[in-house]
Amino acid sequence: MSTTPPDVRAVVEPTSKETEFVFFSGKGGVGKSTVSCATATWLADNDYETLLVTTDPAPNLSDIFGQEIGHDVTAIDDIENLSAIEIDPDTAAEEYRQETIEPMQQLLDDEQLETVEEQLNSPCVEEIAAFDNFVDFMDCPEYDVVVFDTAPTGHTIRLMELPSDWNAELEKGGSTCIGPAASMEERKQDYERAIDTLQDGERTSFAFVGKPEDSSIDEIERSARDLGELGIESQLLIINGYLPEPVCEDPFFQGKRADEQAVIERARTEFDADAMATYPLQPGEIAGLDLLADVGGVLYDGDEATVDVGTATDVDAETAVDFESMADSEAVADQLQPGDETRYLFFTGKGGVGKSTIASTAATKLAEAGHETLVVTTDPAAHLEDIFGEPVGHEPTSVGQANLDAARIDQEKALEEYRTQVLDHVTEMYEDKEDTQIDVDAAIANVEEELESPCAEEMAALEKFVSYFDEDGYDVVVFDTAPTGHTLRLLELPSDWKGFMDLGSLTKGAAPAKGDQYDEVIETMKDPERSTFAFVMYPEYTPMMEAYRAAADLKDQVGIETSLVVTNYLLPEEYGDNAFFENRRAQQAEYLGKINDRFDVPMMLAPLRQDEPIGLDELRAFGEEITGLDALTTETEQEVTVS
Repeated sequence: MSTTPPDVRAVVEPTSKETEFVFFSGKGGVGKSTVSCATATWLADNDYETLLVTTDPAPNLSDIFGQEIGHDVTAIDDIENLSAIEIDPDTAAEEYRQETIEPMQQLLDDEQLETVEEQLNSPCVEEIAAFDNFVDFMDCPEYDVVVFDTAPTGHTIRLMELPSDWNAELEKGGSTCIGPAASMEERKQDYERAIDTLQDGERTSFAFVGKPEDSSIDEIERSARDLGELGIESQLLIINGYLPEPVCEDPFFQGKRADEQAVIERARTEFDADAMATYPLQPGEIAGLDLLADVGGVLYDGDEATVDVGTATDVDAETAVDFESMADSEAVADQLQPGDETRYLFFTGKGGVGKSTIASTAATKLAEAGHETLVVTTDPAAHLEDIFGEPVGHEPTSVGQANLDAARIDQEKALEEYRTQVLDHVTEMYEDKEDTQIDVDAAIANVEEELESPCAEEMAALEKFVSYFDEDGYDVVVFDTAPTGHTLRLLELPSDWKGFMDLGSLTKGAAPAKGDQYDEVIETMKDPERSTFAFVMYPEYTPMMEAYRAAADLKDQVGIETSLVVTNYLLPEEYGDNAFFENRRAQQAEYLGKINDRFDVPMMLAPLRQDEPIGLDELRAFGEEITGLDALTTETEQEVTVS
């Protein structure tokens, strides 16, 4: 018997002769890609010609379908009517450059072409190029429906803002940071059409995917409000991965299930959407066509979920590892504590794996050990305030413990600071000049115009990020970074922007020269004595592979070695004594061994808790379990007593 409201099916099923669009977004790690793939599969099985597009910089469609997909539209094996593509930002940027340069080669001389090529080396070309691909797929009459598996929430909002931002940039005419505006005039019409389509509730549906956690629902509600301000209404909420009732046989998991059900009930009451659906946690990972069909059937046909709770999986003896044997608390502590100079800790990884909690826990224990510590989030969807229970603003402020400050990069404030910095520099450049050939007012007006470009936002975020390397008085600066793909982008920026500014192109040479400062930041990040890069993951295939690929990219593109991994949400042995949790523990043991083999660095082990650690007392207790910093705290207390 169907238990799914018909509204859920109506949100994704095409109803017109024009191509329709379904967007899935949400915090990373909530199963967004799985739900996108299941939805696309369900639509194709219902005879709709379907295209699945991922705009996530760290895609995993290939892993889910078990076949190589990549940057070209690829037919999915064994499913009629379904194709998919993983947009690669580097490939998209190079294609964009070639498409822009090619028609100009017969019209411009070598010097003019060189100027255009310099403009097209702007780092923000990657952003507009990826968006160009996105816009192209909003004009595909050969498909009945296009399903977008988008980047994690904060960056999805940015993507949705781009049509208006770049449209305004092109309306200025002349030269822009993405090339001559005249060469892109025809794209302006495409952007206008994209805006209209995104705001058309008859053709575009927007769905959020979340876990049964209060923090996940909080973020979705914030993001839904942000989208509403852009004229885009959310229509569907899917809560993924709740514990099945039959497997929760002890107080620990009964309590966790009760908490999850309370969150689901809260979402039904508070979330303003046309429809809502849920899908349970499975004993293993969701990959392959059978499980995708099960997800689609539950969400859109009201089928009962198939959850095998009775058969335990045999552990692969060669790859399974005892959790405790992996712990090396001394090696972990060595990677966290500072030496003679400030140490910079970077916690990154797939969204939803607990980066903010781990970063906050490490920061709390370091502060407790007597180190002046600052924890900074660069994640647009961060929740440090929720974790500490204290306000966290744009500038470092105490969160209630000695030696511990926190800050969150506020994009709007960072942009205003950057604008002020650049305009002050320009005014200073010209204030004593008497060269009558220079129209100072016109020059300043030109710079002000360029500072309205979306590129300025990226530069502003970089400037704020770099500024934390100059913060005085801290022994440790802990960065809680955005999800993996966007962290890589941020860490590439010092090199990219330095090269771009060396060309004298950024705001026509108006930005203060900071090449030496960027060189120093890059070298600091590469120095294992000064910086620790830690990938946080839970022991499953997708987060492990995403972290492994990102670590390889970090090494190849930036020259940074990974020096620590954090495996989070390890199932406790003392609870969940049944086949369902045996399966999940066996899976975790197998992946723990693979993580150890692939990374070969110290590993911090973080167990699943009854509740997420909230507040300083719980963070300290959690830190005692996972960081290996207890000895430091004891030594500091002894020194204080002696003195």
